[in-house]
Amino acid sequence: MHEIAVCQALLDQVQAISAEHGDTAVTRITVSIGPLSGVVPELLQRAFYLARARGSAANAELLIEGAAVRIRCRSCGAESEAAPARLICAHCGDFHTDLLDGDQLVLMRVELIQAGANPANDSAGEWPCVKHADAI
Repeated sequence: MHEIAVCQALLDQVQAISAEHGDTAVTRITVSIGPLSGVVPELLQRAFYLARARGSAANAELLIEGAAVRIRCRSCGAESEAAPARLICAHCGDFHTDLLDGDQLVLMRVELIQAGANPANDSAGEWPCVKHADAI
């Protein structure tokens, strides 16, 4: 199950982002996974809950967004979406295509709670300072 190694690399990147912003707690991590990435979203989700046990993301939530497979036709130049097992141009039907998107796993966003913020202190109308660190 290589998803554990993927999670460890992901959490290393999240930890670096958290340290860069001087924050202590990561609340949410959003990733985009293409169907040709070789990563199974369900297995990544399970692995995440094992791998996050230490560090600033110990209580973080992992959100997974799907990415479409996009291709460019070498014959007509059109760009279109395609099924993962059928990389054929939607415009002219040619199979000579180049993959543009759909084979990636991208860290899209990390949501951080600033050090010293108290998430339970919302009774006085004070909300914790949440920062969005876009990873792209």
